[in-house]
Amino acid sequence: MLWQELRNALKGTEADYTSINLNKAIFLLAVPMILELIMESTFAVADIYFVGRLGASAVATVGLTETFLFLIYALAMGLSVAVTATIARRIGEKNKEEAASTGLQAIILAFLFSLPFSFAGIYFASDLLRLMGADAWALTEGVAYTRWMLGGNLVILFLFVINAIFRGAGDAASAMKILLLANTLNIILDPILIYGLGPFPQMGIEGAAIATNIGRGVGVIFQFYLLFKGGPHIQIRKSNLKLNLKLLSNLLKTSLGGIAQMLISMTSWIFLMRILSSIGSTAVAGATITIRIIMFTLMPAWGFSNAAATLVGQNLGAGNPQRAENTVWKIGLYNMYFLIAVSILFFLFPKELVGIFTNDEEVVRVGAKWLSILSYSYFIYGWWMVTVQAFNGAGDTRTPTYINLVFFWAIQIPLSYLLAVHGNWGASGVFWGVFISETSVGLFTLWLFSRGQWKKTKL
Repeated sequence: MLWQELRNALKGTEADYTSINLNKAIFLLAVPMILELIMESTFAVADIYFVGRLGASAVATVGLTETFLFLIYALAMGLSVAVTATIARRIGEKNKEEAASTGLQAIILAFLFSLPFSFAGIYFASDLLRLMGADAWALTEGVAYTRWMLGGNLVILFLFVINAIFRGAGDAASAMKILLLANTLNIILDPILIYGLGPFPQMGIEGAAIATNIGRGVGVIFQFYLLFKGGPHIQIRKSNLKLNLKLLSNLLKTSLGGIAQMLISMTSWIFLMRILSSIGSTAVAGATITIRIIMFTLMPAWGFSNAAATLVGQNLGAGNPQRAENTVWKIGLYNMYFLIAVSILFFLFPKELVGIFTNDEEVVRVGAKWLSILSYSYFIYGWWMVTVQAFNGAGDTRTPTYINLVFFWAIQIPLSYLLAVHGNWGASGVFWGVFISETSVGLFTLWLFSRGQWKKTKL
């Protein structure tokens, strides 16, 4: 029975997630969403694994470039929040035609959002790295990496947004298959282009960026094929291929809250990286590796949380708010159990985990310190993620935005700066600042969710 359900989850089903057994609905959505996000995070892990062999400055270049990519991720994720919530609500209402039209408007918005970042990345890559305090190696050898990654940001936006269309419609299996294809290509091309295997020239860190863009680009082509070919949940037809200003306006309005909450959290990371860069390249490199380990281990929890967003949206659309709430409590427990297990690994083997990506003892020491600190309350992240996605899935993107504004900007950044610089704690000060602020935000968001106001959101 379990094997059959696993096959259905990976293959995709025509199930109505508003009426089938709740545990089954969670399983069918969460499994492909977890695998999808593992594939997405593997992009970053694969790149840093191969780039790590080029030295600490190369790793630092990736980390500094990622501070700007985080802004793109914020746009992509914020828009995706609105897309998933809106399409899930329309699917719950059995209005597939408007769901498809909404999907097209989302693609148009993603394209428009990408343009300024492409321009900045192509023409001002070296200036951006200099702004972040990059060392001499990054300003000479690393500029091409930054130019490729920022200049090719459209494929990032399309991957996120179109997969959000599939997830909102309940077709999580298609989103998973797309990332599997894109990630496989990236892993194959990374060593070939970085080290110059076979007939290919040795391109160093630039090769990592080219490999990532090719992998993602092929994934986007596959996305469009599946979206227009159509499946049991959603299909964009010729009748949907037109600009709908009303839908576009509603989607943009809803997405502003999602974008704002992501920008607040992502820009806080830029400030933290700036603090770390003032400490040294090894601090940046250690944090860069650790954040990839964190992202990778959080993917199953995010997969469950994304399933919660879809189920909350569809069940609210179907007029069943109690089932939506029950989904969140169930998934929150699953996340907590999983992250307790991960935190034990972080506590027992921090140096071994960071050592997978680098042989630099100082970089290992910095990264291991963060994993050790994080292990004390990692399980709270599980509750924070699922409750935030409950708000977002309901279309209430404003509440998480206000929460992020207070806990990340008003608490995390000043506290990390005070501990690291004025308290002379160095990189550990930043890590303790993150620990305190993000543990607090997790507990507060869970309390706010329990009040139930999110059930009344109109979308």
